[in-house]
Amino acid sequence: MSQQRTLIIGGASGIGYSVAQLLTSRGDAIVLAGRNTQKLQQAAKQLSGKSSIDTLTLDIANEQELRDLAKTLGPVDNIVVTAGSQAPGGPLSSVDLSAAKQAFETKFWGSLAIAQHLGGLLKPGGTLTFTSGFLARRTVAGTIVKTAMNAALESAVKILAKELSPLRVNAVSPGLTDTEAYSAMAPEARQQMLEKAAAALPAQRWGRAEDVAKGYLFVIDNPFVTGSVIDIEGGALVN
Repeated sequence: MSQQRTLIIGGASGIGYSVAQLLTSRGDAIVLAGRNTQKLQQAAKQLSGKSSIDTLTLDIANEQELRDLAKTLGPVDNIVVTAGSQAPGGPLSSVDLSAAKQAFETKFWGSLAIAQHLGGLLKPGGTLTFTSGFLARRTVAGTIVKTAMNAALESAVKILAKELSPLRVNAVSPGLTDTEAYSAMAPEARQQMLEKAAAALPAQRWGRAEDVAKGYLFVIDNPFVTGSVIDIEGGALVN
């Protein structure tokens, strides 16, 4: 494939960074975007020397920032959105609804704002790929906010695939993945959590960022995939 230019929103760490690694390893140009300027600069430094890398500070919950970016970014071949939000857990009776609304504001409405304001930057044949999560279709008590938020995003992907055609719109839906999202846990507790999860999965292993990142390249490279949700969750949905 000829060199492409990809905007990765949430590309400074975790799954987004692994997507950046895969794209730069084949010579693609990337733009890393996120809220933490320092992390973005560190990520760009680690990836430097492999291809063209730019960074920009961006909060997807701030619609004006997206409007401004649409005027300056220029054409791109792909937009990958791995930026997430901290959704409160627990039963509905104890959920902080203000925090739940903020989580939706960032991940769900932020994703739709990206499609609305940045979708016009995509070149013909371009792709827009969001990130949901296996809880969208897994019934687990105490996860009502995450489940509703990711289910809403997956439903939106189907509509956007029609509305934005011939651009291709998809979502990658990861299961439990060992990323910086669990960095606040004690190392022993984190390891126990991952081992327990792996033992319960048909794949008999937990997810790694590089495993999930391959799903984004699949939807970028395959011109016959749109309106799809790519599950990469070790078999959690068949348990």
